[in-house]
Amino acid sequence: MALQRDRDGKRLHVKSKLMGESLVSKRFVESLPLAPQVRLFPDVHVLKVGGQSICDRGVKALPGIIREITANKTEHKMLLTTGGGTRSRHIYAIGLELGMPTGIIAKFGSSVSEQNALLVAMLLSPWGGIKIGHDEIVKLSTYFSQGCIPVMHGMPPYDYFAIPPETGRIPVYRTDVGTILLADLIGARSCIFIKDEKGLFTDDPKKDPKATFIPEIGAKTLLDKDQDDLVVERPCLEILQRSEVLEHIQIVNGMEEGNITRALAGEHVGTRIFRE
Repeated sequence: MALQRDRDGKRLHVKSKLMGESLVSKRFVESLPLAPQVRLFPDVHVLKVGGQSICDRGVKALPGIIREITANKTEHKMLLTTGGGTRSRHIYAIGLELGMPTGIIAKFGSSVSEQNALLVAMLLSPWGGIKIGHDEIVKLSTYFSQGCIPVMHGMPPYDYFAIPPETGRIPVYRTDVGTILLADLIGARSCIFIKDEKGLFTDDPKKDPKATFIPEIGAKTLLDKDQDDLVVERPCLEILQRSEVLEHIQIVNGMEEGNITRALAGEHVGTRIFRE
């Protein structure tokens, strides 16, 4: 690779399109030519097992979810993530009362999400369930070739370096965000959120019985509506809008048998939020 020295002779550069650039110039970044993003695992489905909605229900929810996932093992490659649920909210509340910064609170959330990953992986262990960490993404090919079902905690690895939100100190990039970031990273076939609701409503149906179900909507349209409550973390919509490889995300009610199977098969079940 060619080397080039500054005119004043003080700095030596490796010649490239980024040579000497600060990487903060908006005009330069907008004009930079890019190759299309490679889809590393285009045949893998990323599924998030909800924390509060599924894991916290224990025996009333998880065995059915496990049965349906294992029934699809021979037909589909699946990478699972887990939420933190009620226990993460409990530790968030304590941390906020004690004045903890966002990074510490995010680290709390990671530890609880990881507990649920261990729980789900152990339940799946007779069928190849294996708990993995974020660094083991590079080993996915090996895991899938051995018939494994990898399970990863959903909290993105910002941890101590979590970005402070505009209001308060609860991290806005939590397990839903970690799941869609993972799906975008590997160029997944689909990104499915397994929850205990039919999908997206105009408001939280647990609190508002008059809330209306929304079977399909664009991410930008949903952002513009600025609803008070959403079925997924709000930054997921922004990430979906920017993704080069994800066309939509899907929210399904895992408490209804067959919904996961139908979603894996590409059927429109629950709510689809698509990139506009």
